[in-house]
Amino acid sequence: MLPGVRAVFFDAVGTLLHPEPAAPVVYAAAAARHGSRLDAAVIGQRFRAAFRDEEETDRRNGWRTDEQREVRRWRQVVGRVLDDVHDPEGCFRELFQHFARPDAWRCDPDAAVLRELAARGLVLGLASNYDERLRSVLAGKPELRHLEHVVISAEVGWRKPAAGFFAAVCAAAGMAPEQIVLVGDDLGNDYEGARAAGLRAVLFDPRGRHPDVTGPRVSRLAELPGLLQQ
Repeated sequence: MLPGVRAVFFDAVGTLLHPEPAAPVVYAAAAARHGSRLDAAVIGQRFRAAFRDEEETDRRNGWRTDEQREVRRWRQVVGRVLDDVHDPEGCFRELFQHFARPDAWRCDPDAAVLRELAARGLVLGLASNYDERLRSVLAGKPELRHLEHVVISAEVGWRKPAAGFFAAVCAAAGMAPEQIVLVGDDLGNDYEGARAAGLRAVLFDPRGRHPDVTGPRVSRLAELPGLLQQ
């Protein structure tokens, strides 16, 4: 149980929002249109490696970010993954704009839990490592209309798990850290980052990847109300 919680903030990608189709599938389709000979399996491997390397770059830089950094991040990822396309910049632009579209994403099947939590009087928000494109995605997702506050890393200057990011979450909610719970699927960025900053945290673990976590953990977002009984 998590008594005393007044606000619930959710991670975006992997928690409330899921790319549909998955990013490697989208990359493979774009690659084919731009003359790449890479197959989907290779693209998937390269994507995961490039994403990890960009996360490591951010860690070395103290998790600072802005809109320009986010563009550079994805230009680096696309360039590393699809290194044989005829028009690298055109391919990058196509992919970057794709993930700004609401129809590139599906909401989690249990997103209706937001309505239930809002009805209890809880303040709801989104806390995401993303950039300004996320706002256009949210504008096309009426299922997420109960989110009162949106904290985006590129706008506040810090990426999760930086303490500065979670300070921005507290400022948005106007509450003390211990009154806020962060729900997210990333063990380091979401769960451990929030706890280190003094917030409460629930790990969203739909595939059971982290059975050793002893704190609050759910396999479905629909389980959240049971943890937040007031």
